Amino acid sequence: QVQLVESGGGLVQPGGSLRLSCAASGKIYSEDAMGWYRQAPGKVREMVATITSDGTTNYADSVKGRFTISRDNAKKTVVLEMNDLKPEDTARYYCNTGTLSGTTVFASWGRGTQVTVSS
Repeated sequence: QVQLVESGGGLVQPGGSLRLSCAASGKIYSEDAMGWYRQAPGKVREMVATITSDGTTNYADSVKGRFTISRDNAKKTVVLEMNDLKPEDTARYYCNTGTLSGTTVFASWGRGTQVTVSS
């Protein structure tokens, strides 16, 4: 069973940057994408970015050009570099394995890491 541990969140001012990391344990299949998702208070969880084992990426329109996802298959880690952060990026961020589209996830959700963008 895959377990996921997210880290790197925090409080940042608008326009700032953060780097989120996710470490996975357990079996991850080469065909599984890994991705980042977020949930703001009162809203449904949404896909932020996903990446396949060969580096194909998919981003939500709201983060294109600002966020970059990367993955280390050997270490089973996935990183989300977030730049030019906006208050609307405030949410709890989670990683998971799943499809490139982000519509299906395969593992149980971890605790996530909180990102707050505020002046």
